[in-house]
Amino acid sequence: MDINAIKNRLNTLQNKGKGGSQSKEERAKNFWKPTIGKQLIRIVPSKFDKSNPFKEVYFHYNVANRSMISLTNWGEKDPIVEFASQLRKSSDKENWQLAKKIEPSMRVFLPVIVRGEEEKGVRLWEFGKAMYQELLSMAADEDIGDFSDIYEGRDLTIETVGPDVTGTKFNKSTVRPRTKQTQLSDDSTKAKLWLNEQPDILSLYKKMDYEEMKTILLNWMNPESEEVSNDTTEEIVETSKPTTTYSTPIKKKSSFDEDEFDALFTESTPKSPFKEDEDDNDLPWEK
Repeated sequence: MDINAIKNRLNTLQNKGKGGSQSKEERAKNFWKPTIGKQLIRIVPSKFDKSNPFKEVYFHYNVANRSMISLTNWGEKDPIVEFASQLRKSSDKENWQLAKKIEPSMRVFLPVIVRGEEEKGVRLWEFGKAMYQELLSMAADEDIGDFSDIYEGRDLTIETVGPDVTGTKFNKSTVRPRTKQTQLSDDSTKAKLWLNEQPDILSLYKKMDYEEMKTILLNWMNPESEEVSNDTTEEIVETSKPTTTYSTPIKKKSSFDEDEFDALFTESTPKSPFKEDEDDNDLPWEK
């Protein structure tokens, strides 16, 4: 029996229904965040993808004032993505703006060991597009190469400055590789442990089902629909759906009812382009 897999599954079930929220203790255990000053880290090859340590994950941040992990991360249909695709079929500017707002944004995660904190094990470093491009450029540079190699890789120096320097309310981090190539660890037991015991990013967030996300989207589009009583809701569900369809979505939130909303979903919805974060700011719930 894989005890670690059992523990991970237990943790997932215990946190189900909490909206993907994590306590500070849980987040500190699974995630690493640069602090002001200099820190030395080592990127560890991913347990889940030996060929690529970078994990791109997509989140919805702008629906119903909450964050939701997109179902596209599992290769499944996502009602918010489908709705955004339908909005983009319209020539209306407001529909396109709404589509851009609700489409999922990309965040990137890397498994890392923080030097001086090796006893904490592998944690996930999260960042946006700018840092992602910088790290990819380093890996593509033949003078640097695969900095995650366990025998001939490189530690990375992360230097972070605060709001007093950035002129914003956010910190900003820069990265540079150490010139000396080193092993992941001189202790083969530790190295093996780090390679095999890593947080699984997709298990750390609540995965909602299609209908649950669709209901959240509908209620957000029509705030008054949340005030419907349970009895009335059951009657609506039992009522047959109209066959009317819409060539373009209606742009005003108040104009959507459940039947019209359902009519916007099709079996073959074109895939819409996803957004990529343009900065390395903290996530909305950390601001």
